Amino acid sequence: MGDESSRVSAENAGFTDRTDVCIARTEKLDAGYGRKVVIGGLELSVKAGQIVTLIGPNGSGKSTILKTLSGGLGPLGGTVYVDGRDRSDYGRGELARKLSVLLTDRISPEMMSCREVCESGRYPYTDRLGRLSEEDRRIVSESMESMHVGHLAERAFAEISDGQRQLVMLARAICQQPELLILDEPTSYLDISRKLELLSLLKELVREQEIAVLMSLHEVDLAQKVSDVIICIKDGRVVSAGTPEEIFSGNAVRDLYDLSYGSYFELYGSSELNAVKGKPEVFVIGGGGSAIQVYRRLQRMGVPFACGVLAENDVEYPVARSLASELISVSAFEAVGDEQLRAALKIMESCREVICCLESFGSMNEKLRVLRDAATDMGLRVRRKGYF
Repeated sequence: MGDESSRVSAENAGFTDRTDVCIARTEKLDAGYGRKVVIGGLELSVKAGQIVTLIGPNGSGKSTILKTLSGGLGPLGGTVYVDGRDRSDYGRGELARKLSVLLTDRISPEMMSCREVCESGRYPYTDRLGRLSEEDRRIVSESMESMHVGHLAERAFAEISDGQRQLVMLARAICQQPELLILDEPTSYLDISRKLELLSLLKELVREQEIAVLMSLHEVDLAQKVSDVIICIKDGRVVSAGTPEEIFSGNAVRDLYDLSYGSYFELYGSSELNAVKGKPEVFVIGGGGSAIQVYRRLQRMGVPFACGVLAENDVEYPVARSLASELISVSAFEAVGDEQLRAALKIMESCREVICCLESFGSMNEKLRVLRDAATDMGLRVRRKGYF
């Protein structure tokens, strides 16, 4: 994309906006450390009711962008606008009412309860002595409950788990009642249940309050599911921006991350390891998702295998394509034919055993019953999925 690669605007990414209110945008922004520009000429925008997610390899500039937009770093060039005004025109307290930040830097408040940590998020609204009103306390309680950490209110922040701290800090950010939330890897330190919980709550918050969210995520599959706009950062420049449907197509993820091991299937948002090299020792008869766990187990065991006959629109086809050393397939919506049966029989003859994962057969895959029975006639050991 040449010199224009860092000028991709999320505003023109082809998505449908809930509102036309632009909460934050950059204009020819150069961001970096000292005099070193990490990312240059950046132009992006985030609108109300929208989650914009930055993805890309480590060191590509995602955190630098977020720190510069939030004020943690000063721009090396260009301008950051918040609600239509140059960010530098805002006073500290006024800006804190517009945006709230949760970065990956760990904090360790001494002798503070979780409630007190969240209460510190109300500082833009308190008087000069920092006194909380009843309204402030209500907002703190509601924010903690919304992040499911209300039960931790009186616990010492230093004594809770990393995952709990992340949720408490997000509750603190929400206490500021911002128009824009800036989050750097908010799912760090969270187990899968907490990750899904946090992102679901975040999506609900955006939908109900129409705040804007700009964040970075390492979990590409989650970014695909939660984001309205994806911005891909690589080598200090924006290489593409658009809706998840636009971004996750073809080999976008492989190219963005320079995948040399394994594969990523954009449609499902799933990754697989490399296939085991070598002549197939086992032939797997599957379909409809019945053999996916068998494929993965054989790969873990280091056993090269062949499989088929799978339709190219079968749910397990992407996994088989990634993990099998040989795959016999048929076009989508086509029945298994004699040609595919002969190809499967030829490979199966040199295998030491067959694993049949199917319990029943229909008009589209009746030839697979023939394949299974032929294995028995060949004297091959035929195992069912449940006995492997």
